[in-house]
Amino acid sequence: MESILSISIIGVGLAMDAFAASICKGLTLTKRDFSKIVKVGVCFGFFQAIMPVLGFLLASTFADKIKSLDHWIAFLLLSYIGINMIKESRIVTCDIESGFDFKSLTLIGIATSIDAMAVGISFAFLNVEIYSASILIGLITFIISMLGVTLGNIFGIKYKQAAEFAGGIILIAMGIKILIEHLFFLK
Repeated sequence: MESILSISIIGVGLAMDAFAASICKGLTLTKRDFSKIVKVGVCFGFFQAIMPVLGFLLASTFADKIKSLDHWIAFLLLSYIGINMIKESRIVTCDIESGFDFKSLTLIGIATSIDAMAVGISFAFLNVEIYSASILIGLITFIISMLGVTLGNIFGIKYKQAAEFAGGIILIAMGIKILIEHLFFLK
């Protein structure tokens, strides 16, 4: 079972896609609007919280059958997500539409949380308490997304690339940690 610190670190890594999208949302604001900042945080936090549960439930149906490979699956999923985030960090532009309506935020919320579903799959193999982990990931994303909108509004696109790159590194590092623990310490 993963610790609160490990789940928090994974949550921060997962939140970096939402952070980057939030920065882009902040770019579209002419002035800081607290209600829009909270809307983005709630939407992105909600989807980041719900997707690991969906992945966990999906994977739980076959977790026992591939238990001997669970650490490799977690490592590969987290590394794949991390590498993709690092690749995305090279893109300088924001391809986010300016709307703060339910449909726009929902589509972006789902798009930025697909990675969280894959993490939920790895959580099933690691016997993580999924509901508390998902709530923690959702809260972290809520806070980081609100910060992203605010920073995007103040500073522009400056932090988008660094956030995605850092998120990728964090997820790869957590995948390596899981692999090392299972190969060398939990035989």
